[in-house]
Amino acid sequence: MTAPRVAIVGGGIAGLSIAHALASAAPGADVVVFEAGNRVGGNIRSERIEGYLCEAGPDGFLDNAPATLELVEAIGLGARVLRSRDAARRRYIFRRGRLHDVPMSAGRFLTTGLLSPFGKLRVLAEPFVARPPRYDESILGFAERHIGREAAEVLVGSMVSGIFAGDANQLSLRSSFPKMHDMEAHYGSLFRAMLAKRRERRNDNGMGAPAGTLTSFVDGMEELARATAAAVGDRVRTGCRVAELQVRRGYHDPTRPRIVGARAFSLGCGTRQVEADAVVLAGPAHESAELLRGVEPGAAALLAGIHTAPLAVVCLGYDEAALTADRGPLDGFGFLVPRREGPRILGALWETSIYPHRAPAGKALLRVMIGGATDLGAVELADGELLATVQADLERTMELRLAPEFVHIVRHWRGIPQYTIGHAGRLARIEAALAPQRGLFLAGNSYRGVSVNACVEDARRVAGNIADHLRTLEGHAGYRAVR
Repeated sequence: MTAPRVAIVGGGIAGLSIAHALASAAPGADVVVFEAGNRVGGNIRSERIEGYLCEAGPDGFLDNAPATLELVEAIGLGARVLRSRDAARRRYIFRRGRLHDVPMSAGRFLTTGLLSPFGKLRVLAEPFVARPPRYDESILGFAERHIGREAAEVLVGSMVSGIFAGDANQLSLRSSFPKMHDMEAHYGSLFRAMLAKRRERRNDNGMGAPAGTLTSFVDGMEELARATAAAVGDRVRTGCRVAELQVRRGYHDPTRPRIVGARAFSLGCGTRQVEADAVVLAGPAHESAELLRGVEPGAAALLAGIHTAPLAVVCLGYDEAALTADRGPLDGFGFLVPRREGPRILGALWETSIYPHRAPAGKALLRVMIGGATDLGAVELADGELLATVQADLERTMELRLAPEFVHIVRHWRGIPQYTIGHAGRLARIEAALAPQRGLFLAGNSYRGVSVNACVEDARRVAGNIADHLRTLEGHAGYRAVR
């Protein structure tokens, strides 16, 4: 009997992780990954240009995620892991005309200039927070209930800009930060939750779960995508855009019995048609929506409602000695900018302060983000105007007047998915609409987490569901796998 076939549409880290996980979850399956571009990884892209390592997408993952660490070891990348420097623990927020350290202790919080005296008092009142509403709450609404308007906008709003390039007033807390949502549901107060977690660590002799250290690889995050693809092998096919998806009852071979209620899938990739027992749509939601329009129009419309935030990434290289003389050394992770503070940029990462070997000797590399859900037009600026805006904002925030020696701009017209209020309900309706199409699965950062860790973790769940589906088919007396 020919092995059952699983077709994965999308060669980003989600699709590649599912393909890798299926080697264990469904070892007998014939897995193929179709990637439209000429390289794998999606928005994960690491380019060494003139000696500078420019990350177009995420520049690391937190090392407290077991699924990602296990994948790294399984694909032989353990020796390539690169932990961020200790200096990267220091982070800044631009407020009232200058950069402030983000306070990491109670003592530093009491003396910080980030918040007004009233704002600090309101944060200290967190244990007496109002009860959560029954409806899906925005991140900003949640933060305002707990720590007040000022701290919510400055501390949480800027963080949301940094992670999602999003609007904290529009994003769902439950979908964007599910652990925080669950902490409140269990403990009622974030302060009480932190105390409980601290006691748990004491009771466990200090061996509780780590907060996580930002981690990458010697040649950047794209190493993870490339190594996963190499582990999957020749089943990854780049330059193959799937433009058509058909769902048919039974199989095409009239000599084989049809299965009541089962589905066979046909995918069009160029002039080639590929049949499969299961299909994973692992690309962005808007691309999956296009493939589903003729299969499940209701699900397609819901998927099209998951929007993304456009974003431009501007990599800037400087002479390190000149930069230090101009504004002082780069001594931290970088900084974020709350939206009401004036500068247009979302923030900047001080890459050569975070990781070694990100620039030629004697050089420094900054990575600036601009655009997002609150500034949709930034990504459309011409290169010269974009660079001028970034330089003006760096002078305002960092007091950096030095012109860069190196510039590299990346535009993400469809950048980071936005889990807006009602996202969980939307996912439930999508799953209900797709339920009749047994063997059809969705994966990727449009649904249950935008981070690399979230995509790798979700890959295990999806692979398990695929394996269950294939076992159901194999257990059917009339089943014959497609060729």
